[in-house]
Amino acid sequence: MDRSQVAEKVYVVVRAESLNCCTTKMVNEDAGLLAWNEKFLLDIPSRARSITFEVQCKKFKAVRPVGVARIAVSDFLAVSENSMYVFSYRLRDWEGKINGVIHFAVRVPPPPDSSNAAVEPVMGINVPDNVSNDVVIDIPF
Repeated sequence: MDRSQVAEKVYVVVRAESLNCCTTKMVNEDAGLLAWNEKFLLDIPSRARSITFEVQCKKFKAVRPVGVARIAVSDFLAVSENSMYVFSYRLRDWEGKINGVIHFAVRVPPPPDSSNAAVEPVMGINVPDNVSNDVVIDIPF
């Protein structure tokens, strides 16, 4: 990342084309690396086409965008249930210039076990019990 833009408090906002988002804790740069070891369960709406990772920094009480990576949901379709895949994508600033790389892991959790959970039927809507729109996002680096 362009070090001139990075302040001491850097964090990542992850969202899947919705107002709901997941935010990491703020970290400080350590030997040139920024690392978050956090896991999120991100609900992906069926209409979503991409997941956005926004790296931001808090500098003098203001939030500044450092870089953004927008990843097509189709990139995650090959991830088999309960398997973890690591992805790396370039971050770009708001002018489109490359400004670093973000590494993250994705795991699709298995559908909830319907035999142990009490499921209330919903009238008028067919809800398949073997479909999950959840994706676990882990930013391990």
